[in-house]
Amino acid sequence: MDVLRTPDERFANLAGYPFEPHYAEVTASDTPSLRMHYIDEGPSDGPPVVLLHGEPTWSYLYRTMIGPLAAGGCRVLAPDLIGFGRSDKPGRIEDYTYLRHVEWVTSWFEALDLRDTTIFVQDWGSLIGLRIAAEQGDRVGRIVVANGFLPAGQTSANVPFRVWRAFARYTPVFPAGRIVAFGTVTDVPARIRSGYDAPFPHKRFQAGARAFPALVPTAEDDPALPANRAAWETLGRWKKPFLCVFGAKDPILGRADRPLIEHVPGAAGQPHARINGSHFVQEDCGPELAARILQWSS
Repeated sequence: MDVLRTPDERFANLAGYPFEPHYAEVTASDTPSLRMHYIDEGPSDGPPVVLLHGEPTWSYLYRTMIGPLAAGGCRVLAPDLIGFGRSDKPGRIEDYTYLRHVEWVTSWFEALDLRDTTIFVQDWGSLIGLRIAAEQGDRVGRIVVANGFLPAGQTSANVPFRVWRAFARYTPVFPAGRIVAFGTVTDVPARIRSGYDAPFPHKRFQAGARAFPALVPTAEDDPALPANRAAWETLGRWKKPFLCVFGAKDPILGRADRPLIEHVPGAAGQPHARINGSHFVQEDCGPELAARILQWSS
């Protein structure tokens, strides 16, 4: 496996991102050890809050949530998925599988011995985080989902998704910053878009981002479906607190909260909300999301 590492200078002086880097070694069942980057802010003995990003972002997406959560007394941990941010980047699209992503993040939880965490998951963060919650229940005590879901055979690849999947894989230029800007209701200035582009100095570094859309299990023979269906069944018995806060202006997933709320017992009676954001609701409403998490957890 050819592994790339984005040069540190790409991350110097990024707008609104003053956080010190931390690293852990992670493994999957069939890969060598890789270096995963994460942010670790706030009191070390505070209640842990894990922020999981998705496609094509990294912990930069959480920059306006990290400070308020830490100031509220939480230990805030925001990892970069393998292939993203400051984490190691296997160089081939074929190096990435759904299972490997789940195993890499599970390995990170184990390396830090995280237990009874609150996880905040969005986009691919939900596809990974909800699996981990179902499979490693002692490590997750509360779940917040924003503009995400867990595909367990209830979704198919419609035309817009097939177009997105083909674009991600084959476009000569993969504009992460512009993709984020397209998925917000607020203006994303050039200096912020540059922060999303920082991990990808060359197309060789983009294999993880280009792979993700094709890894969403939409076919009945997808190898991830059995584990996802098992996780969905487990979530149907999940009685710990479960909250949905979705960006209402997301044309694809803005209403994907309803199946989760109806399926998960722990969602009953929780202060679910649809707020004035789009798919990348953290970019639109980061401080509001942090405030909602703190109020909900108190």
